[in-house]
Amino acid sequence: MELKVGDVTVLKSGGQPMTVAEVHNDNITCVWMGEEGDLFRETLPLAVLEIIDIDDEEDDEDEDDLADEDSETAKVA
Repeated sequence: MELKVGDVTVLKSGGQPMTVAEVHNDNITCVWMGEEGDLFRETLPLAVLEIIDIDDEEDDEDEDDLADEDSETAKVA
């Protein structure tokens, strides 16, 4: 897997999405926001990360929201 600065990753074991800030061979420095708005930065081995596509997840949520709105409109009509 090839990671570059700006890619969005997540731990293979789960957790919050993290943005790649630096790449040093097999060590990847990631940054992410905690639940209370704190900024975290950690260097992790490449082996524990997987890349995710944020755009697809947001699109799926938007489609689900539209489907919910359509079903609510049908109930009202």
